[in-house]
Amino acid sequence: MALFNFRREAPTAPQADSAALEAFLTGYSIEVMPRTAEKIEDFRALLPKGTRVYIAHIEGTPIEDMVATAKRLNAEGFPVMPHFPARIIPSKAVLLDWIARYRGEADVKQALLLGGGVNTPAGDFDSSMQMIETGAFDGFERLHVAGHPEGNKDIDKDGGDAIVLKALQWKQDFANRTDAKMAIATQFCFESDPVIAWVKRLADAGVTMPVHIGVAGPAKLQTLIKFAVSCGVGASLRVLQKRALDVTKLLLPYEPGEFLAGLAAHKAANPAFGIEQVHFFPLGGIKTNAQWVTEHGGRAGQPANA
Repeated sequence: MALFNFRREAPTAPQADSAALEAFLTGYSIEVMPRTAEKIEDFRALLPKGTRVYIAHIEGTPIEDMVATAKRLNAEGFPVMPHFPARIIPSKAVLLDWIARYRGEADVKQALLLGGGVNTPAGDFDSSMQMIETGAFDGFERLHVAGHPEGNKDIDKDGGDAIVLKALQWKQDFANRTDAKMAIATQFCFESDPVIAWVKRLADAGVTMPVHIGVAGPAKLQTLIKFAVSCGVGASLRVLQKRALDVTKLLLPYEPGEFLAGLAAHKAANPAFGIEQVHFFPLGGIKTNAQWVTEHGGRAGQPANA
């Protein structure tokens, strides 16, 4: 299918009022990398107190840079959640060393465990499940695992979700017997209906870990399309494709308001719906993303049960 081939849009999801959107944004988290964090003089000027900050670990990033970023954010009052991408970790010894550094130097108590975006493992680990089985994360207060509302063709090559769903069921079983709080942090999407259907499918399959839904922050349309293609975002990419064909919108920055409003309205109407928090990927810049969230009510910081 050509990049700009798209099917007729489904009916627009109900729109959330400002109170519903503000409630949905409460306790949002955001992702940074060491090189982007370096550009921020003081995160306290941008983010609500207590905001969880994920630190993305891209292959080739020195662990010293990761730990230094975690230490700095922790000192500024933000709970940090570094990524542990299984396929870029050479051995269990290296994993244990990373954990020791994070805990000893930056008081890290949370982690995002994921397979990682490389095809060939660097060493002992191919999946987050293998890392969990080592017991290396025993004692962490919170562990998140990856979710893909539109599937992950690196794992389910037929375009389905059978293998990914089985892995999430394994992780749910682990969540049921660990003291750590667990949640599913997802890839970003652009359309609410597929996300709603995916969360319902998880619940029907017995996966009840809360979902922290990935959201692309405000950014140039060209930037978002590039990231969406490289990250394997699937069906909801058509939202961007349609926008790219509208010359009146082509040069305007994308904002996630419509996507979030659809989810917020559904959450308001269905309080038990499995999305617990919003997680932002600041593809257009941390300052731009933080300002947008603030303007749309995301001032409250972490909820009491975070």
